[in-house]
Amino acid sequence: MIDFIIVLFYFALILFTALRGKNTQEISAEHYFLSSRNLPWYSIALSTIATNIQGYQFLGMMGSAYLYGLAQANLEINAVQGILLGAFVFVPLFLKEKITTITQFIRLKLGDRIALFYSLANMGLFATVTLGAALFWGAYAADMVFGDQLQFLHSNRIYRIAILIAILGCFSALYTYHGGLSAVVKTDIIQFSVLLIGGTVVCWIAVSELGGWGALYEKTPEKMHLHLASTHPTLPWTHMLGLFFLNINYWCANQTVMQRALAARSVAHAQTGLMVGGVLKYFMAIIIVVPGIALYGLLGDGLAEPDLAFPYLVKTYLPVGIKGIILCGLFASLMSTVDSTFNSLATLWSTDIYAHYIQPKASDAEKIQAGRYAILFSLGTALLMGFVLLYLKFDNPNAAFTHTLNNLRYYINCGIVVLICSAVLLLQPKSKPILWAFITTLPVNIVLQNLFPEMNYFLRAFYVIALGLTLALAGNWKRVTHIRSLFQSANTKTSLWGWVLFGSLVLLHIIFH
Repeated sequence: MIDFIIVLFYFALILFTALRGKNTQEISAEHYFLSSRNLPWYSIALSTIATNIQGYQFLGMMGSAYLYGLAQANLEINAVQGILLGAFVFVPLFLKEKITTITQFIRLKLGDRIALFYSLANMGLFATVTLGAALFWGAYAADMVFGDQLQFLHSNRIYRIAILIAILGCFSALYTYHGGLSAVVKTDIIQFSVLLIGGTVVCWIAVSELGGWGALYEKTPEKMHLHLASTHPTLPWTHMLGLFFLNINYWCANQTVMQRALAARSVAHAQTGLMVGGVLKYFMAIIIVVPGIALYGLLGDGLAEPDLAFPYLVKTYLPVGIKGIILCGLFASLMSTVDSTFNSLATLWSTDIYAHYIQPKASDAEKIQAGRYAILFSLGTALLMGFVLLYLKFDNPNAAFTHTLNNLRYYINCGIVVLICSAVLLLQPKSKPILWAFITTLPVNIVLQNLFPEMNYFLRAFYVIALGLTLALAGNWKRVTHIRSLFQSANTKTSLWGWVLFGSLVLLHIIFH
């Protein structure tokens, strides 16, 4: 009961922080969606990584690490590649145009029609898989750890998780609806601190139970390799080819992640914040992946559901009181993703659709209200998707569910990568070849999956994106810009740290090969 009270207190703290000092006077759309473009580097770093660290990292990725070992860390540490491209190629371009959404940049470079496709694709993905997955993981973990205390909701586990999905969704939507990006960033800073503490404690206890850091190599040597054989069914080393492109989608063209950088005080603050976020990703890789490997060393193949690795560690090895704090950390990772996605959906709908097509002369108050309606609508789609994912998970409980969700995302993400790369690489491009390249990625993805069902989904994404870019560039081959001219740094210091961060990534791959 003490743990449950701690969690309730945490929820009250988040709501109070989000709504404290809420201005009852009319605020501008720029303040609501972009916090008046005044975010410092530390807010960008903490809020961006808090948004990035979702429930599927603590649950899905830890479960995958239990199965596949250190190779799962590739999905965390290789984010640095996308972060560096976002910081030094995309952010300077975005801030130069003073855009509110990335769709506006697409519209400037590729025209209205492609921008509409881009915005609708992102909104469709955010309102379904992204939000639905975050809500599902939160409810799933809460039931695993606090199932006995939550019996009052429903005696049936599946119905109980469904009720929790609804509670988490409504709570996150409430303070995002009222507070906008400022509320999201304020709560994200608290939530990141909590999830960092919680993740560190779980990692330390798991490694201690195994016998120390050296025991990882003594008891689980086969799990301590970043690169698995090319024939591995889930994480062959070749998956990094597709991961390179997909990191561009996530760290350079994702409104949810980029919104903090778009709200930066300056290019220097944006680049510094993103690079500090890159360093934090290294630490997150440790506290997410290592406990899964340690648990394998403790149990062998004894865990029935891999995705229960994190809740199992919490329930089995943590004392009363600490357990509640750890679960707060998990909820922090979930709500920081959900509130950021709600805010981005509001921004995309209000700016890209409502103010551009429906009401071009809309006032700031009307834009904000349109964004709030989008939050309410996406809450409905998120809950529906959460219930669908709940069914899929219990239909095949032994699978590492994080890879199932990735597969769903990449049907849309492949086309988005083609669009954003074309917008940056091409000077005054012809839009028709790019539009066809974008549309082609979906059927090609489906055809490849049916013709080669054994092909790793990351590798399939690489082939799909490579084909799409080839089609886009083939129709614009005389319009390709010089690659070196794309890289821009605010100053010499940020450039130096960029090279240091890149070198650290290369070194990690060499050491843990």
